[in-house]
Amino acid sequence: MNKVYPTAKQALDGVIKDGQMVAVGGFGLCGIPESLIDAVRDSGVKNLTCISNNAGVDGFGLGLLLQTRQVRKMIASYVGENKEFERQYLAGELELEFTPQGTLAEKMRAGGSGIPAFFTPTGVGTLVAQGKEVREFHGKRYVLEASLRADVSLVKAWKADRQGNLVYRKTARNFNPVVAMCGRVTVAEVEQLVENGELEPDQIHTPGIFVKRLVVNAHPQKRIEQRTVRTA
Repeated sequence: MNKVYPTAKQALDGVIKDGQMVAVGGFGLCGIPESLIDAVRDSGVKNLTCISNNAGVDGFGLGLLLQTRQVRKMIASYVGENKEFERQYLAGELELEFTPQGTLAEKMRAGGSGIPAFFTPTGVGTLVAQGKEVREFHGKRYVLEASLRADVSLVKAWKADRQGNLVYRKTARNFNPVVAMCGRVTVAEVEQLVENGELEPDQIHTPGIFVKRLVVNAHPQKRIEQRTVRTA
């Protein structure tokens, strides 16, 4: 089975559709699948529900999809870097499901592991718990959180072999492993493609069984959200 596609557009052909739930890896702008996000924008699909730690920035990352009004709902833990997000949300044009960061990661990991729901103490007694079951275990209260399964997951890795085994680099690993797990179809954007057998098994972070398609982007922009400097 050939998992490698020549372009991001071709990697998404027949995969991305209107109304889907799409999970996207990254933390801020670190470890985001830049070319795949561009390809989603260019596809013109709409009414997407996006699962991501945050919503990118204006004009880059998931901010591109907000700019073109392709996102109907965000499931995220932080959205403070995007003015267009703020405008759409306050105007009632965009739905938002805020989720604590660790809970968001576990919801995706659980979904990829076949676990339908789990109890966590995070959010008990807050707005997060409204409308959800709360139970007591060993004298402590826990809220029931449903897991997340995305129709499509888009992730960014440093290296991959042709079987789809992925290696992430340093902090760019972030949410990508759990995003890769929770997708019914996972498409990975990688900087380097190596032959099967070249990756050390102990260094592989995401097994190829989770990855259906690959595309190489050897020179991503890797923008920095905010850069603070000082004069000498």
